[in-house]
Order: sequence, then C-alpha cells, then structure tokens
Amino acid sequence: MAHIAPTSRQNGAAAFASSARAASLRRRSRTLMTYAILTLFLIVAILPFVAIILTAFKTPLELRASPFALPQAWHLENFVEAWEGARFASYFRSSVTVVIPVVIISMLLSTMSGFAFGMYHFPGDNILLMVILLGLMVPFEAVIIPLWQLMGDLGLRNTYWALILPQIALSFAFGTFWMRANFKNMPSELIDAAVVDGCTTWGVLWRILFPLSRPVLLSLVVLLFMWTWNEFFLILIMASGDQRTLPVGLALLRGRYSANVPVMAAGSIMLFTPVLILYAFFQRSFIRGMIAGALKG
Repeated sequence: MAHIAPTSRQNGAAAFASSARAASLRRRSRTLMTYAILTLFLIVAILPFVAIILTAFKTPLELRASPFALPQAWHLENFVEAWEGARFASYFRSSVTVVIPVVIISMLLSTMSGFAFGMYHFPGDNILLMVILLGLMVPFEAVIIPLWQLMGDLGLRNTYWALILPQIALSFAFGTFWMRANFKNMPSELIDAAVVDGCTTWGVLWRILFPLSRPVLLSLVVLLFMWTWNEFFLILIMASGDQRTLPVGLALLRGRYSANVPVMAAGSIMLFTPVLILYAFFQRSFIRGMIAGALKG
C-alpha cells in the first residue's frame, strides 16, 4: 500500500500535466488561427490601397507590364496632371466650403435633438423621432427629383445652399439617432446632482454632458466629414461649374483621361487623403466613440 499511493499521485500529476499541455496547445492553435484569419483580412483590405498608390506613380506602360510591381521611376507629374486636368484647386475649395458648415451645423443640431430625445419624454416624442429617422430609411434617390424641383423653385439650384442644406438634413437624421443613444445611457445621478446644484437644462447639456460626450462627438464628426466629402450624386445633380466638389471632379477626370489610369489613381489619392488625415488626428477618440456606441447600444 505504501507503493500504491505515491504511484497514484504520480499518475494523477502526470495526467494533470498532460491535460494542461493539451489545453495550452489548443489555446495556441486558436490564437494562431485567429491571427492567420485577421492577417488574411488585413491583406485583402490593404491590397487595393497599395495598388492605387503604386499605380499613381507609374506610366500606363509600366502599369500594363506589372500592376503590383514598384515603379521604375516615381512619376510625380501624374499628380500635377490630375490637379490641373480635373480643376482640383477649384473643386477642393468647394468641398471645404460645403463640408465645414454641414459638419458643424449637423453636430450642433444633432447634439440638441439627441439630448431632447434621450433625456426627456414629451407627447409625440416617438412619432417625431420616427419622422426624423425617415431620413435614414428613405433612399436618397427617391427624393432627388422633388428636391431638385424644390431647389429650383427657391432659386437655390447651382448654389452652395443646394449642396449644404440637403446634406445637413441627412446628417441630422443620423446624428440624432447617434447622440440619442449616447445621452440615453448617461448616468441619471450625475444629471440629478447638477440640477440640485442649480444647473439649468441648457447648462446640463453644454457644461456637463457635452464634455463627457467628446469621444462620441468626434466619432460623429469623422463620419459626417467622410460622408459629406465623398458625396457624389447630390453634387452632380444640384451643382455645375465651380460649385462642384472633388468626387465629381474625379469623375470628370475619368471621362477626360479614360485611358490614363495612373492619373486617375493620383486623383483618387488626393481625394481620400484629407479623410485619412482627419482619421489620423481623431483615431483614438473615434475608436473610443465607436466602442462606446457598441457597448451602450
């Protein structure tokens, strides 16, 4: 019996160690599989950007010879030709003129409406919210003809107002939905304490909740900037001449240089560079805001 007990303990320890090694191998296998899948998706996501960047510095002959090879010489004249051929200087100014008021006004209006719908209940609030959210439900193509007629009757067609006002309405619908979810999950104790200390409703919004919502607000700014900057259909219908923005300019470049793919690639890089710069500045806040929205529903 003195022999059997130590042998049993040794067998139990060996079985436990073997089970631990097997579990460790399974965890490593799952980790390696996860990293392999993520690496594959990363390559698929980055490959088009790498191809566009390499194409922008090539000649058409080099592109036909080897699409993914490094260019023999870095041809910066493609960017000059794209800038001048598509009137990017004028269209860039128009893009900035449209984007800045759309983002600022939409953010302010969305903050106030999201605060009202998220923090208070009033008669008809659900019906009014559904009316606002129709801007997300109705396809924009379904309203473009009445909108075109309305802007003509108001004398706003071929002006910046015809580009700014509809995009504020579209952005306001999404912004209200976004900010309502944010304010709805704010701690009520914090608001009650502010009211007890004599803070007004306006003060609760701008002095307490607005600073706390900074990551969510910056995420909303990045999204609205991206959507407004890349808007094409509305600009094509409502504007002509110098009022058009960069996406329409890129389309005109494609029509003029239909066979010069490197020039089109250079124009594409100039188009999405401002969005990448904005995201680089607000990356941390953007990710925090997206995670907060995912956690708070």
